[in-house]
Amino acid sequence: MTVSATTLEATPRRPPAARRTNGRVPPPPPPTGGDGDPGRDPTPRRPLLDNARLAMLFFICAEVMFFAGLVSAFLVLRLAAPVWPPPLQPRLPVAVTGVNTLVLLASSVAMVAARRALARDDRRELVRRLAVAAGLGTLFLLVQGYEWVRLVEFGLTMSSGSYGTTFYTLIGTHAAHVLGALVWLGVTLLLVARGRLGSEPSAPVRTCAMYWHFVVGLWPILYVTVYLL
Repeated sequence: MTVSATTLEATPRRPPAARRTNGRVPPPPPPTGGDGDPGRDPTPRRPLLDNARLAMLFFICAEVMFFAGLVSAFLVLRLAAPVWPPPLQPRLPVAVTGVNTLVLLASSVAMVAARRALARDDRRELVRRLAVAAGLGTLFLLVQGYEWVRLVEFGLTMSSGSYGTTFYTLIGTHAAHVLGALVWLGVTLLLVARGRLGSEPSAPVRTCAMYWHFVVGLWPILYVTVYLL
């Protein structure tokens, strides 16, 4: 029996059998984007930290390990000494340095206020708070320098045995970090005041604030370790 082509074309095709789902509605296919439909485009993820702050985080971790080594060496020498401070050596200015510690902590509070002004997009308040933080950091270094001059006059030098060597190594290294952070803060302040950072100064300011908080938070540990123990 011969079936003509006309008969085959007239015969309706049966639709494919629906997949059994046991009464459940199958989930819709995942969006693939494209097709000129912005609603179906996948939403891009924002990174938790930008590249500048991520690099600063790694740098701070390296600095923490560096100071941990210095503090460990100081504690080894401190615990091995029968008397600390050694006889005929000047005592460290605990009270003055304690007040100076509060000055440095206040600079960190000013930096927090600067970041809040940055979040509000208040450029004038941001400049003012950064200037306060820089001024307090400068005052901290000036007081430290004055106390070091007095200690040298009283005979405490790098050649005064482990007492003088460990003191100037630990405290001097931290002072160098504060000076570097202060220079960075001054440059950031100048750029923000002149509008050189453009309309989005958040990344440079936040990165500078991270490092400033690090050098401030490190100082109370050194103060307790070197001056009070």
